[in-house]
Amino acid sequence: MVIKSDRALLRANELRGADKGTMVSMVETVEASSAGDGFVGAAQLLHDFNVEYGEPAPPPEELASRLTELVADGDVVVLIARPPREGLAVGVAVMRLQPSVWSRAQEAYLAELYVVPSRRGQGYGRELITEAMRVARDRGANYAFVVTSEEDRLAQRLYEAAGFRRTEGDGGPVMWAYERDL
Repeated sequence: MVIKSDRALLRANELRGADKGTMVSMVETVEASSAGDGFVGAAQLLHDFNVEYGEPAPPPEELASRLTELVADGDVVVLIARPPREGLAVGVAVMRLQPSVWSRAQEAYLAELYVVPSRRGQGYGRELITEAMRVARDRGANYAFVVTSEEDRLAQRLYEAAGFRRTEGDGGPVMWAYERDL
């Protein structure tokens, strides 16, 4: 699987990072019809994410196979972040696109966002969100949402800095997410 990169965006990020003296990554869209380590790297990061937070996770090989299927179906986008001039993926975002009930546009759900602990606070999460929102707009979405836990203040700040707002409003009621196995 060849990894597709937006070279113009990469160059702009490199220049921006050079001006600010910050480390920036290359965010890559993992394509279904390619060869390489994109799905393998994304699957390993997703596995590590679940392990870090004590959640069950299938083996990375199973995750890689499933991601390959989902991307091939066209409803899921997988992005990975790599430091400049390094091969190892340090961040992953998985976004689902689906038809909106409220308009003819798509809506985007940022289902997963993870950056390895040693690379947090270095801009990788911000870059993954920025690229995910660009891809969502390019694919016809006019709305995006993400869910995080009440205690994850770092994630809340990251999402708010990226332009997301709490849908229940400032000081409003806490919204609860429910799950059920079928």
